[in-house]
Amino acid sequence: MPAEKRSSQPRIVRTYEFPTKPEKLTIGQYIYNSKDGKILGRTATNWAQLTIFYTCFYIVLAALFAICMQGLLVTLNHEHPKWQLDESRIGTNPGVSYRPRPEEEENSNSIQYVAANKTDAGLWVEMINEYLRPYNDHTLLPGGGKNQVLCDFNTLPSRGNVCAFDVKNLGACSEQAGFGYNRSAPCIFVKLNRIYGWQPEFYEDVDDLPTEMPDDLVSYIKSLTVAERRQVWISCKELTKSDENQLGPIEYMPSRGLPAYYYPYMNIEGYLSPLVAVHLARPKPKTTISIECRAWAKNIVYRGGARDRTGSLQISLRID
Repeated sequence: MPAEKRSSQPRIVRTYEFPTKPEKLTIGQYIYNSKDGKILGRTATNWAQLTIFYTCFYIVLAALFAICMQGLLVTLNHEHPKWQLDESRIGTNPGVSYRPRPEEEENSNSIQYVAANKTDAGLWVEMINEYLRPYNDHTLLPGGGKNQVLCDFNTLPSRGNVCAFDVKNLGACSEQAGFGYNRSAPCIFVKLNRIYGWQPEFYEDVDDLPTEMPDDLVSYIKSLTVAERRQVWISCKELTKSDENQLGPIEYMPSRGLPAYYYPYMNIEGYLSPLVAVHLARPKPKTTISIECRAWAKNIVYRGGARDRTGSLQISLRID
């Protein structure tokens, strides 16, 4: 057998070239390299291409954002919310809130101060003054409060007007009396949170009053005329379990309720929420007292407890 012939084609030998270490540049050379004309590591052509790309990219991005925002704004109404009452996330059960309350401690329901310390007591007085400033100075309101009118159960506001709330004649809960804080007899201002279009259902029939309603409030309601019963009632009581009455007597100013002529809230300029000033005349000093204030109307759902509280609020009071 003849021997196998060897291939006459030459063998190709491939070599791998290792990358060379890039030349170390100084800061000046990195900013502008005169050898290859690069600025900050890129040629002028590269920079031009990069600038054109990102300019187009951000123009398109800004245009899409503007289109989305404009589409959202078309669906909004500055006079009233799109979703109201049962259709809204807020619902139809207004929350109960109070002042004074430090803004930085919004989740804290505690009022604690030293009555003999003027600076300490003055901090709480200033919080109330700050909250009541639009009530006292109508120029701070939209439109200067020119559409505010005096109302009663026989005089309702006309279209475009709102009822004024007078905070100057609250007796022991007035600014002139220091809201009682320097006399260890503090005042707490209770109100309902606003819900657009919400109308309270009142207890006009005295035979329809809830069995759990406090006796003193029942007697008060029975002493009023049918028209004057059209109010959202406020009652406060001590939650602290004790054999003695640590909270002492309670006074409500200017009355025990929030009158019907303030409702419904319709986002009219100059509107201010009605208030009930709760005067704690003689709370026991150096004692932590837990207080619950509740709102009463047929369509206000009440639920107590530390979690998911509705239709009421809880305050911890301590005066040293």
